[in-house]
This record gives sequence, C-alpha cells and structure tokens, in this order.
Amino acid sequence: MIRKGEQDAGTILLILTERGANPRVFERMPQPDGARKWILTRIQNTENKQELEDWLTRRADQDQDLWIVELDIANGERLIGLAY
Repeated sequence: MIRKGEQDAGTILLILTERGANPRVFERMPQPDGARKWILTRIQNTENKQELEDWLTRRADQDQDLWIVELDIANGERLIGLAY
C-alpha cells in the first residue's frame, strides 16, 4: 500500500504493474445506475515517467481520504473483473 485514506469513505486508486513495469491506474467510479465500476484513469507515459508520480501526488494532495494501492501481478485487470 502506498497511501491510506479514510477507512469507510475513501476513494481507491489501484495501480497495476507487471514486474514493476507498465503502470496503469484504475479508479472505482460511480455509474448512472449507482453502481461503481473500475475505470482506467491513467497510464504511465513512457517518455515521461515522472508525470504519473506527479499526478498521484496532486491527487493525494486534493483528497485526504484517498487510498493508493499498488499490485505487481501478471494480468492484474482480472483481479478487478476486467478482461484485457
């Protein structure tokens, strides 16, 4: 876990990597029907790797209840029910 937020109401950002490479950030976003669905919100720019770190820092500064969790596993999208 990179950052802990509010236990009951915090937003969750999930960073999926494979062997430390190819970071993808997913966030559970509310849908019109009230459900929450995992949405790909950011990928690392291979030409500017710092950009993702800067974005995560800004998000954390804006939302004190933000959870940031990183998982380094093969095909992590399957864990959250996405077939990529």
